[in-house]
Amino acid sequence: MGLFEGKKGLVFGIANDHSIAWAITEKLYDEGAEIAFTHLPDKDPERPRMERRLRKLVEPKGAKIMLPCDVTKDEDLDRVFETVKQEYGEIDFVLHSIAYAPMDDLKGPVYNVSRDGFKLSMEISVYSLLAIANRSKEILKPGGSILTLSYLGGEKVIPGYNVMGICKSALENSVMYLANELGPEGIRINSLSAGPLKTLSSSAVGEFDMMMKLYQTMSPLRKNITPEDVGKAGMYLLSDLSSGVSGENHHVDSGYHIMGAPPIELQQQQAEA
Repeated sequence: MGLFEGKKGLVFGIANDHSIAWAITEKLYDEGAEIAFTHLPDKDPERPRMERRLRKLVEPKGAKIMLPCDVTKDEDLDRVFETVKQEYGEIDFVLHSIAYAPMDDLKGPVYNVSRDGFKLSMEISVYSLLAIANRSKEILKPGGSILTLSYLGGEKVIPGYNVMGICKSALENSVMYLANELGPEGIRINSLSAGPLKTLSSSAVGEFDMMMKLYQTMSPLRKNITPEDVGKAGMYLLSDLSSGVSGENHHVDSGYHIMGAPPIELQQQQAEA
């Protein structure tokens, strides 16, 4: 019997089969979960590209609920949660995988971020978690779990990550405050900070290939992570296996985040060069 047999949940933010959220979702399915999904609204109803992309992934898994959702609109969020409540009654987990910054604001220095760009980035990347947590607590069972996705750029300066790093910092802090407030109701919330993976989001980050090489060279495990690594960790944080864990920012990055200087052998190579 799988860890998620008889359990139901809601996933926000799968963009395609390279998404971290999809890697986690596959593990949830492997363990027997039943899942509802949202996707970005399609601008052209005659060409539902977003819906079609999601449907291709989850329909073969037996997904019954696939709803458009613009997280900047309360009416969209209300409709999603009302539909899930009508279909499932209560649920066991929620996965939040939503982040956005306008390209001009993401590519430029943080001192040059536009006021509107900053507000939109924070609203979609951070406030959406608060809005989803608020609605989730009404249908999450005691022992339920919420998980969001972060990155080391929320803790340290990662050149090229720019305004999204500020958003991730706020996201991680939000997780701690939400953990304190939701804990008395038996609800846990954590964030997962993954190392670099080739996803739609990472394609917007400058020097990504160099970043991959850096992690492989400097991390204690001397390797890059895989979608499988992240999928298993996300499944753990949403499962009863992590029943005593809340308010954490769980790193899946081969240990890269602990390093304060390059490994000795790399320093020796540089000295000999």
